[in-house]
Amino acid sequence: MSNDAVAHSFNTLGIVGTGAMGRGIAQLAAQAGLNVMLFDVKEGAVAEATAFIHELWQRSADKQRITQAQAEQYGERLIEAPDLAALASCDIVVEAIIEKLEAKQGLFSDLEGIVRQDAVLATNTSSLSVTAIAAACQHPERVIGFHFFNPVPLMKIVEVIPGLRTADTVTQRVNALGTAMGHFTAQATDTPGFLVNHAGRAFGTEALRILSESVADPATIDRIMVDQGGFRMGPFTLLDLTGLDVSHAVMESVYHQYYEEPRFRPSPLTRQRLSAGLLGRKTGEGFYRYVDGQQQMPEEPAIATASPCPVWISQDDPGSAAQLAELVATAGWPLESADQPSSEALCLLTPLGEDTTQCALRQGLNAEQCVAVDMLAGLDKRRSLMASPITRPELVNAAASLLNADGTPVSTLQDSTGFVLQRVVACIVNVGADIAQQGVAEPATIDRAVELGLGYPFGPLRMGDHYGASRILTILNNLLAATGDPRYRPSPWLRRRAALGMSLTDRPTG
Repeated sequence: MSNDAVAHSFNTLGIVGTGAMGRGIAQLAAQAGLNVMLFDVKEGAVAEATAFIHELWQRSADKQRITQAQAEQYGERLIEAPDLAALASCDIVVEAIIEKLEAKQGLFSDLEGIVRQDAVLATNTSSLSVTAIAAACQHPERVIGFHFFNPVPLMKIVEVIPGLRTADTVTQRVNALGTAMGHFTAQATDTPGFLVNHAGRAFGTEALRILSESVADPATIDRIMVDQGGFRMGPFTLLDLTGLDVSHAVMESVYHQYYEEPRFRPSPLTRQRLSAGLLGRKTGEGFYRYVDGQQQMPEEPAIATASPCPVWISQDDPGSAAQLAELVATAGWPLESADQPSSEALCLLTPLGEDTTQCALRQGLNAEQCVAVDMLAGLDKRRSLMASPITRPELVNAAASLLNADGTPVSTLQDSTGFVLQRVVACIVNVGADIAQQGVAEPATIDRAVELGLGYPFGPLRMGDHYGASRILTILNNLLAATGDPRYRPSPWLRRRAALGMSLTDRPTG
């Protein structure tokens, strides 16, 4: 039976905890036609929350987004519960209290003695096991995860996480409730990080690894991920926005819950910066400095204009070679067409998951002449290049000048297995593929949840299809071979589909 065919049949929703998350859930529930009873142990918290929500609705009415009658109707649905016992009439109670297992278990144990036996107990936990929360209940079959994202009204996604003993009817009803509240409901299994936080592990951890290898500074990495990758913000801007006190804790939590799975390994850099109090925007300094809340992004280094020199392009990837040849012709630089370059030529390489050094030696080229260009995303909005440790400086400058000839920005990196974009994208796709392999959620759900919850330009599986699953697999295999680090081992989901020419969003037919 599809979730759409099931009515949620909830009339009264209780909320315990009226902070930012509880307020947002209350607002959506009232707008969806439910009566909402709010309880908080802190004196005056419920009155403060209801006044805040009323003000939001009144502002919407003033701007004619809703009518005055609607604002008043919504407001009448908010009811203050003087104590926990007042929630006895609720059909579902959502807890949005402190993120501690014992506290949530204790609350649900108390609620079991108050609400009807058919009432649903939902937790808004972002990191704790729903199964573990339910284990303290006499009726774990009615306990479920109902995880919203902050700010709740704007983040149009809610994760629905049944525990191991949650009844199917409860899951179906809560899915229907999420839809009625105007959100995409992403049903996921009860695994560490659930779906969105699980899928988001690669973006920051791989960027931190790149930084730790001195491949590039935070600003360069962020610019590449935004301009070349199409991400809404770079990983270090995001870490500063979230705050390392939050981000590092999530990194460590998911890593340890997965028993030190290398794909989720945190970085010593964030632990050190956390100890120093460099939390990000909230403290005025993180990976960037902030003045009056405004990020102080360092200027990009100027690119000096170089005189044209002969250019030889590797034919490792004919498609990428053709794009580079067109760029060289447009810039008016001489292009060599022989099988081997002359001793004066700038040699442009297009590796996937290799560094310049490895790529040059594999092709029998003189590494002193070689500069690698990241062609994963083409040449449209930003170009990334890197040189071997012995590449002649004048040829590095020539490559930057050539790539910048039409005004497109250029980032110059230290030699790296896989540049910046290749490494981060490949890790995102790989984690998403393994989420599909584990059956945490359906492929379409994985992609939509990540697009809504993390703001990525594509969900991880669609991202792999966009760039080409075989290219992503090549990047990972080369990273694994070069580093020996199992964090880069390809997921079976990715490996099989790349070999068979399937979309990463396809499920097995059998």
